[in-house]
Amino acid sequence: MTLTGVLIRSTIVAALGGLLFGFDTAVISGTTADLTHAFALTPFRLGLTVAIALIGTVVGSIFAGLPGDRYGRRDSLRLMAILYLLSALGCAIAWDWYSLVFFRFIGGLAIGGSSVLGPMYIAEISPAHLRGRLVGFFQFNVVAGILVAYLSNYLIGRQQFGAAEWRWMLGVSGIPALLFLLMLFTIPRSPRWLAQKSRLTEARSVLAQIGEPDPDAELADIARSIDVEHGHAEEPLFQRKYRVPVFLAVAVAMFNQLSGINAILYYLNDIFARAGFSKVSGDLQAVLIGFTNLIATILAMSIIDRVGRKTLLLIGSVGCTICLAGVAAVFLSGSHENLLVWLLVGFIAFFSFSQGAVIWVFISEVFPTRVRAKGQSLGSFTHWFMNAIISWTFPIVASHSRGAPFIFFSAMMALQFFVVLFTFPETKNITLEDMQRKLGIA
Repeated sequence: MTLTGVLIRSTIVAALGGLLFGFDTAVISGTTADLTHAFALTPFRLGLTVAIALIGTVVGSIFAGLPGDRYGRRDSLRLMAILYLLSALGCAIAWDWYSLVFFRFIGGLAIGGSSVLGPMYIAEISPAHLRGRLVGFFQFNVVAGILVAYLSNYLIGRQQFGAAEWRWMLGVSGIPALLFLLMLFTIPRSPRWLAQKSRLTEARSVLAQIGEPDPDAELADIARSIDVEHGHAEEPLFQRKYRVPVFLAVAVAMFNQLSGINAILYYLNDIFARAGFSKVSGDLQAVLIGFTNLIATILAMSIIDRVGRKTLLLIGSVGCTICLAGVAAVFLSGSHENLLVWLLVGFIAFFSFSQGAVIWVFISEVFPTRVRAKGQSLGSFTHWFMNAIISWTFPIVASHSRGAPFIFFSAMMALQFFVVLFTFPETKNITLEDMQRKLGIA
């Protein structure tokens, strides 16, 4: 199977949700000081201002599978684009703290929904030998969005908008949100969703469009895997035969957040400020970290289908453990602050090279089509639920001990190494239908 224009365009468009995902989750880091001043926020209220979007992602990830199954992955992504647009415009014109929190919650719904629907759509249109790289393109866009957010914050900060600066920072994402919405009208539906709905003629047409060399044989395999001919296309996720993929999705999503990645990204400027860096210097350091994130993700995407998901996770576990322990040592000792930037750069590089590139690929692979939407929602819910808890509590814990959160994150990465080593299967170069047979759920 070769890359066709339809396959490339569909992947790029679906992955644009990842760009907005990354931008909206990271842009808050440049506004925390201004928001604290503008609304006289306590540490608890600041944590809630950051975490409310994550609470939205939890809700969005739980329920995204419902429209994803009923109306299709593509059409449901259109709803997410509308929510992104409403959130950006609402945050820009927020008239008080409560309205800001409300519109950030709306943005969280979009992030949670797109984190389920985007990777799932791409996985379902991708050939097995390219799936890691194509689904990984969603994660590439996530980290690209993070870099764009940091760069946008830096550039807007130089424009001297004064008290309105945070409004520009939060509102500028409305432009890519509108572009995302318009481009979603140019791509086809998922062939596996069409087959699940017994729309086999349409499914075959899409398979041909995306370059499947034998669409009839592929369609027959898809149909068998979801029991279309027997009318059992949908069934409960929580049953004994799905215990392995459920464990794998929950584990990879939990450890992704137990690394502390999002807490660090959200509070990056505050972390640098605590280490003595100025605001402008902190903004520039954030751009460096965002750039590192992008480069490491590109490297991981280029080798994920050759090296494999499990190997990347193992390498990343070791690197993240060491770097986070170093960050903890800097804060606990109160010395060698000049090493902080490089330790965080190292952590971001190892994380992006491993968990960052693997999580959405892996979750989209381990569930069969008939419960993939539910499984993707479970993995995404776990990811965002842990994210919300850690990001809300991080400023509270760090206010008592700056090193304590990083000791915890380092210990979790050490634990992840052994969990992955002894329980995770390798999923590279295996079709989605063969994967369920490998896991004993055919």
